[in-house]
Amino acid sequence: MGTAEEALNSYQLPKPLPVWLNPGYAKHIVRGNFMTLSARPKTVEQGEWIAHQVVEHYRNLWNFVRVIYEKEENGESICDATSCPRMSAGTNHSYTWLNNRFEPIELPAFEYITLMQRWISGKIDDIKMFPTEASGVSFAHNPQITTTSLLNGPDEWVGKRSGFPKEFFSICQTIFLQMFRVYAHLYWAHFIDPFYHLNLEKQLNSCFSHFVLTATALDLLKPSELEPMQPLIDLWAANGTFPPESKAYEYANLKVGNLLLQLGGMA
Repeated sequence: MGTAEEALNSYQLPKPLPVWLNPGYAKHIVRGNFMTLSARPKTVEQGEWIAHQVVEHYRNLWNFVRVIYEKEENGESICDATSCPRMSAGTNHSYTWLNNRFEPIELPAFEYITLMQRWISGKIDDIKMFPTEASGVSFAHNPQITTTSLLNGPDEWVGKRSGFPKEFFSICQTIFLQMFRVYAHLYWAHFIDPFYHLNLEKQLNSCFSHFVLTATALDLLKPSELEPMQPLIDLWAANGTFPPESKAYEYANLKVGNLLLQLGGMA
């Protein structure tokens, strides 16, 4: 298992640690259980619920993206080709986009995010992929549907009963993975400027912790995909943000979280 120090060192974080790993900066707008927002009501079909979550979290995220796109007095954006020449989350993680020939290419972060925004919007607006009005969750006619197993055989898939196509769930996983990458970039590159300077860090923390709880609860993100933000997930498990019954808590390293609390003088 190793010590908490060894586990923290294995993340290869810069020294000093990013400020968002200081417990004083990792706070939320309200203290409360986000699990209640992530849990599917019994009367809502699984595909409908996932579609609803995709739309809600996409809307939340773009409120923050708009902030880094806004022009400063000098006519430049905080996130541009000069400040963020690559789509990255720290020095250990950078992401490539596939071009028309399906070749991976490096792009400035703002360009990557713009292309991704276009791709996600295209999926949400495609009535074959999202056949129902996802923002107003409709309810399964038969409540028994949601109390039985979601997938009962090879011809069953998430959302089939509400008219979602077979590839719907894997597309939603890709959407959540791309949204996670944007959140990771916002933390690693822009947490202080602009979010902390604009007093928006608690809103960012609140939306991101809700996002992680939802994504893990619905199996839309795998534990390995959380890696760039793993230490913050550890911290939130240790400080009570993630309840013990959540998958986000299960995926956390509590030893590291408690060590971060100690380092921040909060334990």
